[in-house]
Amino acid sequence: MIEFIYSESPELFPTSMTGKNYHFKGKDRISKKLGIQQRRILIGNQLYRLRPSFVMPYMRCRTSEAESGLFMVRLGMPFWGISALLGRNPMFWYRCFLCLSDFNLVGTTVYNQEKMPHHLLCDEFHTRLRGQKIYVATTVGQDCFLGVQSCQKVDQKHLQEAYGVFKSEAQQVLPQYCPSDINTDGWAATQNALGNLFSDSALIECYLHAFIKIRDRCTKQLEDYREKVMDKIWNIYRSESKKQMGQKIRRLKEWTRKNVPNSPFRDNILKLCQKKKKWFAHFDHPEAYRTSAKLDRLMKNMEKHANNSQMFRGDIEANTKNFRAFALLCNFTMSCPKVTKVHDQLTSPAARLNGFIYADSWLENLLIAASLNGNKT
Repeated sequence: MIEFIYSESPELFPTSMTGKNYHFKGKDRISKKLGIQQRRILIGNQLYRLRPSFVMPYMRCRTSEAESGLFMVRLGMPFWGISALLGRNPMFWYRCFLCLSDFNLVGTTVYNQEKMPHHLLCDEFHTRLRGQKIYVATTVGQDCFLGVQSCQKVDQKHLQEAYGVFKSEAQQVLPQYCPSDINTDGWAATQNALGNLFSDSALIECYLHAFIKIRDRCTKQLEDYREKVMDKIWNIYRSESKKQMGQKIRRLKEWTRKNVPNSPFRDNILKLCQKKKKWFAHFDHPEAYRTSAKLDRLMKNMEKHANNSQMFRGDIEANTKNFRAFALLCNFTMSCPKVTKVHDQLTSPAARLNGFIYADSWLENLLIAASLNGNKT
């Protein structure tokens, strides 16, 4: 049986496994909760446990008992509400949820090296912990969370450490991994941190962030210019070549200087025009994300979860664990019906990224993918 599973899915086993170089090495005690006994297997000099995919970590319960409750967490239901509907106590559901944070986020989501996303989106989610503002360095690729790490400041040092967690996890899947391009906002510390971590990756600045910044600087006194400026800015975005974009930027700059009164609104329009070379980079990397819209959609789920969890009481490590567990739920639970009806059985973002599933149950699929805690070693 083990040899058959290895031949079908070798990525679930240690790299030292060759198919027949294993030995059974005793059994664990029978679980008092579930009455299930796990076997031990020796591969080389390392001892592993064979855990059924229908059992939650630490033998808390069967996946069939936890599946509905964890899906409710994904949809924003608080733990006390799940307890009221499905029984157990709120801490049971919290612990079932939090144990998912122990898995390597990249290694669990991406089953094998060939599926590693090479076009990424990176930004910081702003939240609060015990009244203090903190930031969650978030990495997304192909509609999946790939990196989630909290930090106390948004300077280059702290962001480089936070995004470095994603890099280390990604390189456990693909040792020489370096994305071809990364979309970020205009925050210099973010760009410098990612530039140091992935020196060979192209940094693509998000056009949407530049647009939003200009829009938010438009006061009531400048309302007459608002619609025309917004149309001109999106007209630049729809350019089909660098030459055409350069012409449109030049015309916007001339029009702004001539018509728009001195104000932060005017200054930010001109600032967008000064970034002409950064917008040209969109044509050099046509497959890269030009805006952060797909990241922003996922961050809306993060905001909802943070509010329902009352901003995560505890420390910054607990905050990170909450978001990592939530990220895996978002990756493996089903998308809305409008999306799933055109993808057959590939109902979750992780399933669509990898092109297949290990099990029909989304929770079993997650736990199988998290073999070796998601570490592909």
